[in-house]
Amino acid sequence: MNRLKLVTIMQSVLITGLVLLISGLLLFRNHEKKETVPASLDVEETKSYEYTMESEAIYETTGQKIFLRDAEVGEIWIPVLADVPACEYQADQYVTRNGLMYYTENNKIISRFGIDVSAHQEEIDWPTVKKAGVEFAMIRAGYRGYTGGSLVIDDYFEQNVQGAQDAGIAVGVYFYSQAITPEEAIEEAELVLSLIADKEITYPVVYDWELVTNDIARTDDVSVRTLTQCSIAFCEKIRQAGYLPMIYQNKRTSLLKLDLPELTDYDFWLAEYNDKATYYYNYQMWQYASDGTVPGVNGHVDVNVCFKDYTDSERESDEDA
Repeated sequence: MNRLKLVTIMQSVLITGLVLLISGLLLFRNHEKKETVPASLDVEETKSYEYTMESEAIYETTGQKIFLRDAEVGEIWIPVLADVPACEYQADQYVTRNGLMYYTENNKIISRFGIDVSAHQEEIDWPTVKKAGVEFAMIRAGYRGYTGGSLVIDDYFEQNVQGAQDAGIAVGVYFYSQAITPEEAIEEAELVLSLIADKEITYPVVYDWELVTNDIARTDDVSVRTLTQCSIAFCEKIRQAGYLPMIYQNKRTSLLKLDLPELTDYDFWLAEYNDKATYYYNYQMWQYASDGTVPGVNGHVDVNVCFKDYTDSERESDEDA
């Protein structure tokens, strides 16, 4: 009898415990549900996140939008900056003559046609290039490796500069940068200046910094602020030496990776491969194709329209600056 009573008491305790456990689980579940799926959400309950700009400068916008196509999110837009001069060229004033593109005004050609070359083109017949109508050549002085960061002089630089000038073609130079600090950009500018010290360079000396999209590069994480500072550092070093600096950049990287209002002191060389340029802001040179063909050059070559007549008078000395 006592044994039966003991069993009964134990059953009661067990049942009571199970009831309490189930009740506790239900209360916990309801509590979790209330926290994760609230019936309403007041403004005061939302978290605020501080947004810190890298640059302290704040620029005026016009209210207009620039639309771009992004592979991941589709169409995106950015505001037009009032601080940066807009492009004044008219799409219907471009003409093509003998396969070369020019810009006209009152039916008169006011631009110049040119090419940009490097060791990739190897041997170039510069007299034939001149006869084809090429008026200027932008020649690569060298580059920085995008993995190790070593500086390399273009194997054909000396030959290309001499050949172009002997043929009567005006010459400018560019350096392919992979700088990740302003100090590296200055180092690149100093290399270029050492290479052109004894040469007659009448077209700009160009800072060509590019994103590497098909491999891992040392420049993958370069910020807008750093890239802008690198551009300024290179250009100021070139300007101090008495040459005219210029920045080369494609449309997309220019709009998304450069602090453009900080760079309005420098001429701009646009890379956009279209029949008509759609870049909103102003530029002095336009690389409109990378698959151009010009007699005297083996294979494809970059082709350009220049809207400005660069001559020796465009160069500044430290005393004039």
